[in-house]
Amino acid sequence: MRPLPEVPSAAAPVDAEQAEASLVAHYPRLVRIGYLVLPPSLSRSRRVLTAHALAQRALQSARRAGPADGPDVPLPRHAGRAAPPGSGYAYVRRQVLRRSLAAGRPWRLRARRAPLPSALPLVWGLRLFPHSGGADELALEQRLSAVGGPGRAAFVLRGLESLADGEVRRELAAAGVADPHAALRAADGVSAPYALLASPEFDPCSLHARPPDLARRRRYVRAALAATAALLVCGTLLGLPGNGWGRGALSAPSYARNPAAEEALDPGALRVVTAAFWRRSPRTDFTAWPTRGDRTEDTGLLRRALTVWARPGGGVRTSATPRTPAGPPMGAPQLLYAGEVGASAVVLFYDGLRVVRYAEPRNADPSEGAALDFARVDGADSASAGALVVERSKGRVRYLTAPWVRKVSVRDLLAPDHAPRALRRAPDGVTDAVAAPAATGGCRSWDAVQLADGTTDRLVTDLGELAPARLTSGPPSKPHDVAGRAELESWARTACLLPAVRSHGVRSVNSWAYATQPLPEGGGSARWLCTRAETWRGSGSRVLAQFQAPSARPPGKRPPGAVAARSEDSPACGTRTPRVLAGVLWKSHGGRWYVLAAGSEQFTSLTTSGGVTGSARGRLLAVPARAGDRARLNGLLADGSRVGALR
Repeated sequence: MRPLPEVPSAAAPVDAEQAEASLVAHYPRLVRIGYLVLPPSLSRSRRVLTAHALAQRALQSARRAGPADGPDVPLPRHAGRAAPPGSGYAYVRRQVLRRSLAAGRPWRLRARRAPLPSALPLVWGLRLFPHSGGADELALEQRLSAVGGPGRAAFVLRGLESLADGEVRRELAAAGVADPHAALRAADGVSAPYALLASPEFDPCSLHARPPDLARRRRYVRAALAATAALLVCGTLLGLPGNGWGRGALSAPSYARNPAAEEALDPGALRVVTAAFWRRSPRTDFTAWPTRGDRTEDTGLLRRALTVWARPGGGVRTSATPRTPAGPPMGAPQLLYAGEVGASAVVLFYDGLRVVRYAEPRNADPSEGAALDFARVDGADSASAGALVVERSKGRVRYLTAPWVRKVSVRDLLAPDHAPRALRRAPDGVTDAVAAPAATGGCRSWDAVQLADGTTDRLVTDLGELAPARLTSGPPSKPHDVAGRAELESWARTACLLPAVRSHGVRSVNSWAYATQPLPEGGGSARWLCTRAETWRGSGSRVLAQFQAPSARPPGKRPPGAVAARSEDSPACGTRTPRVLAGVLWKSHGGRWYVLAAGSEQFTSLTTSGGVTGSARGRLLAVPARAGDRARLNGLLADGSRVGALR
């Protein structure tokens, strides 16, 4: 049976002068009580200042209250010490307890008229905290942190004030604790000697002073000065006559009044391209794409798309390729497409630097949100402006193709022997949905889209962005579109490595077979390839050197190449540095290990050092080794310079 709640006895009158005398006489003890009961979420320095503030404000309450609001509970006697005055001290202690407990409650649970935090005492430029104790004091601090404020108060009243349990319950009830019995049970769980409460560790009147983080303070001061200067400048400009900027000023109006910004939000100002313009256009890129779709005249849709682009709200899911600015349009953009695709209404814009895709539900329900995607496509040409992703949903992708694309088909890169299958297109250039390459998990197929323009067939693949990446083969000096059985079989063992460059702003991926190496012990011939992913932004290119061991499996069933080395922002395998050197530790069918290495045609000799020592003339090397050996690989170029392996 639950015990009855503790009810304080009738109030006894308290004299304000007596309370003031008790506060002055027992100030260190009252501050210690507040420090121990305050929530541990406060820092030690903040708890010190708050405990002093609570003790000082207790006197204000005594002057307002007149009679006390609880029973007269005197401080117990201790050997060698006289008891303090009863009612005055008990009242001030109760005020400290009440305020300390209130500080640990959330704001929404505090009393409606709870006092605001005190501004005094205030310390600038210093941190104050009590003396450090030993391991026992630290353990007590941790145990008190684990119980709630009422439990800490009960433990302090028992240990520091030596009150009996009945008196503790009455004090807690008078301080506003709803369940004093639960507080006592929580205090029972704190296993520590009461004598530790008198330790200097918990004395907020005997303090150490240390400076704060001076570097951070300097940063805050500089930021505050800069913000103040900016506010003064803005206030001065807004206070000038002539709509806030002054008559005859050279600066333009604010953004909302800027003619270029207003034009960018006007659907009637969008650049619209006719269907036949691409045939006579001097450029074959996104500027030549005609405006297509069945909702190009829907000014409501276009206005919503432009407004969300300029000021996306919290319900808009926004994505952008790396280093792509996601800001508003710089003037009226070009309208590429506006129509319904699947369950969405989609709008595609082009502003000369970026392609922007806006998608909303067909019914334009704002509660379902919208999507806004940005992709950088500056410097596009006919080879890289062949298609854009118009919809990606449930693991499938639809493309909007360029007007010069005559035929679209789908080729599974992992099935090089299979002919590509036709992909139907609507009159507005939107394809049927095709399976998107898996970002994670098993790699059982990889559908790439083949675009035919009458002169060449180009392979592009979705890497999770608006602009699909073009796939090529050949040396860095002259990459070309994938063609022929050998290149298709090479890509069949490379495609499953493409997730390493997914969502990286990739423009094209070139796979270069730079060496063929006979394997020791008659193990057949292995191929060395360098796969380089170029980005639209120029930086952030990724390079993979892979080793494709011979396999008895049929084409399309062979395992992916083993990544021998990888690098980012490296010029290797590119037009600037068209060379590469890489090596692997390989195990023969006979169970023996070898260090294999291969370089491009610029290398005249290779050497290994470290765990495996060996050398070879030419650009191929095979040296016996042991499992787990690590070797340092170097090569000599024809001009005599020494080059390390890709890393």
